Amino acid sequence: MSASKNITPSAPVQKDVFDRLLAGETISPDDSQVSRLREESYATRKILTQLNSATNPTEIRNLLGQITDRKIDESVAVFTPFQINYGKNTKIGKNVFINFDCVFLDLGGITIEDNVLIAPRVNILSEGHPIFPNERHSLVPGHIHIKKNAWIGAGATILPGVTIGKNAVVAAGAVVSKDVPDDTMVGGIPARFIKSVQL
Repeated sequence: MSASKNITPSAPVQKDVFDRLLAGETISPDDSQVSRLREESYATRKILTQLNSATNPTEIRNLLGQITDRKIDESVAVFTPFQINYGKNTKIGKNVFINFDCVFLDLGGITIEDNVLIAPRVNILSEGHPIFPNERHSLVPGHIHIKKNAWIGAGATILPGVTIGKNAVVAAGAVVSKDVPDDTMVGGIPARFIKSVQL
């Protein structure tokens, strides 16, 4: 009769930090994978430097496809310069127009549906930090979803966790911290309802 062996249970394998961010998990500064966030951002910047030097629309789309790890439809137009910190958590539909000087922070996930117009200097920020000083260096993600045919005006900022409804309009300079219903226009800081744009 053999003696029983002591079996030490193995520690659970930690999920990938990028998957955890996409799932909405807050990442603390002492997380074992936190260094990967900057490593991947620097890797993205190498391709981004090429993208921002390109003038050919096809080349720009191909480079953006490398950054997002997805095919970018030929109907998409991106005017450079363009900034993005990671890329693989961004999904871009068909016939999307992204104007000059836009900034995407996509660790929390950004989904842009078909026929969306994004004006110059728009910030789409799917990540932020807690307001309390002792927690400030944690990263708090929130998926941003911009639905079909929305128009984001120049200089607007979309904050983490916001959904912009179908056909909605975000006025220039607005700071959007709450969901925008379909067929409405919002503006101001913080953005508030202005009027219906329904036909």
